[in-house]
Amino acid sequence: MQKPPLTLYLAAPRGFCAGVDRAIKIVEMALEKWGAPVFVRHEIVHNKFVVDALREKGAVFVEELDECPNDRPVIFSAHGVPKSVPATAERRQMIYVDATCPLVSKVHIEAARHHEAGLQIVMIGHAGHPETIGTMGQLPEGEVVLVETVADVATLTVRDPLKLAFVTQTTLSIDDTADVVAALKTRFPAIIGPHKEDICYATTNRQEAVKAMAAKADAMLVVGAPNSSNSKRLVEVGAKMGCNYAQLVQRATDIDWRALEGITSLGLTAGASAPELLVNEVIDAVRARYDVTVEQVETAVENVEFKVPRILREPS
Repeated sequence: MQKPPLTLYLAAPRGFCAGVDRAIKIVEMALEKWGAPVFVRHEIVHNKFVVDALREKGAVFVEELDECPNDRPVIFSAHGVPKSVPATAERRQMIYVDATCPLVSKVHIEAARHHEAGLQIVMIGHAGHPETIGTMGQLPEGEVVLVETVADVATLTVRDPLKLAFVTQTTLSIDDTADVVAALKTRFPAIIGPHKEDICYATTNRQEAVKAMAAKADAMLVVGAPNSSNSKRLVEVGAKMGCNYAQLVQRATDIDWRALEGITSLGLTAGASAPELLVNEVIDAVRARYDVTVEQVETAVENVEFKVPRILREPS
């Protein structure tokens, strides 16, 4: 039987970013240096496939530090942790390695500087996301207030409207965040913003590639985890840019083929914590059903690389 023709638009950049690459490398190098088990507080990155692979190598994933013994190394996830976490690890004399993405750490430093200058911080982010918890936990209770939407800005209570700064989670929708920032500036004209955008290069680039691809494609698949903020934003951006059907899939087995019936073009991208292996798996599954022509939609070239912490580069 002849397969129906399909143009597969492949977004570039897609998949792993430098912060995710570094975090995974940190766990692998820690296992090489200290042997198993190495404890990891929270999923190192939000991807089940990556977490399972590291678990097989000897990583033990926990949610809190009190689940870790004092005599084994612990790694903090790429999303960042509240200040109290490394402080507790030091008090317990634990070996710890901080795998916080340097671009998240940049936001932490920014928030601390504003605090030192006597400003209260407004954080734009998602309640309950580990990155938001980590950033808000850099400062004492009440020094950082959270807004998620434009509507939240209207009801926000602050200490002094003339002494405010804002920071953002690194994995938000660029356009939605711009709307929230505009609302903050309208309501609090004195509010100070970051020197450079807090939303990171990888989030920005992946969203721009989706924007370029979405209008061409009848449907779009985003490879990523349901708890991955940046992956969920890619689905939203695709839908917002006019793609009729955008679906988040963890891997090829999750694809809802019935929803794709009758399409002649399909866009494919992956969140920053999704390995290329899973993208290839989806491409193979699409090829099994369609006569595929692949077209790359490239909007940027990435060559960012982050060093691993010194403790892992030094001999034991």
